[in-house]
Amino acid sequence: MGSLDGRVVLITGGGRGIGREEALFFASEGARVVVNDPGVAVDGTGGDADVAAAVVEEIIARGGQAVANTDSVADWHGARRMVNTALRTFGDLHVVVNNATVERNRGMADLTEEEFDDVIAVKLKGTFAVTRWAARHWRERFEAGDRVDRAVVNTSSGSGLLNPLPTQASYAAGNAGVAAMTIVGALELGRYGVRVNCVSPSMARTRLTLQVPGMREEPPAGRFDPLHPSTNAPVAAYLATAACPLTGQVLSIRGGSVTVNHGWSPGAHVHKDGLWTVDELADALGRALGPTGRTQLQQMIDALLDQGARSGGTPG
Repeated sequence: MGSLDGRVVLITGGGRGIGREEALFFASEGARVVVNDPGVAVDGTGGDADVAAAVVEEIIARGGQAVANTDSVADWHGARRMVNTALRTFGDLHVVVNNATVERNRGMADLTEEEFDDVIAVKLKGTFAVTRWAARHWRERFEAGDRVDRAVVNTSSGSGLLNPLPTQASYAAGNAGVAAMTIVGALELGRYGVRVNCVSPSMARTRLTLQVPGMREEPPAGRFDPLHPSTNAPVAAYLATAACPLTGQVLSIRGGSVTVNHGWSPGAHVHKDGLWTVDELADALGRALGPTGRTQLQQMIDALLDQGARSGGTPG
């Protein structure tokens, strides 16, 4: 018996990287899986239907059940078609894992409107579109008396939540938006028996991170590889189980560590019974923040600016 026996799961971006590992793991736990992936390059261009098909073949060869879908999550009607693929093939849909993403690394002064829109369309709009069509079906089923547990597992990134990096304005914005939308989804869809959570992988070896120094290094055979994308799959699977009580949670994953995030936690506080002057606010915030209140971010900014000055330009 697997932890996901009887569950029908749609995984977007399931052809490579983290999504592929999730598809294989979910199937090994008994889920029937819709592997969605149009097979595009990292920047979203091109397409290869064999990418999703190869994962489906691997699942079937291992005795599991799966079907491929090659629609883009950024296509409103494509998002609906992939949900319908689950319903036609397996008769229901219990879980959506929103994993699809693309990336365009370019400094804000050079990033084009089209490049920004392309990333947001897949990461943020795509997460919404697939969830929306699934939610419509789940609402109808709930109103018809169906009380089966449903779940959404969104995917953010450390780049969007904990350590946004230069040249990733669109990627960080999209991932931060997904985390925020997770909370809204949990609040809205809970009335229909739908739980909404989010995983936030960090330092996983995928096509998007291979250029990061050290990411290509692998441990000796037989030893745990904390950078392998498979480290995310058990966490996503737990959130997808019918017995999981969690909703509205954003869990950061790094190797074998799982951290519960608390969003933008309130920090230093200043108050005045009346309207601040600029000088008063400068003095009050300066005392409240102190030298350590801005150290981490400010040091990063100073280092980048210094690096840009030494190279004769600006970073990014």
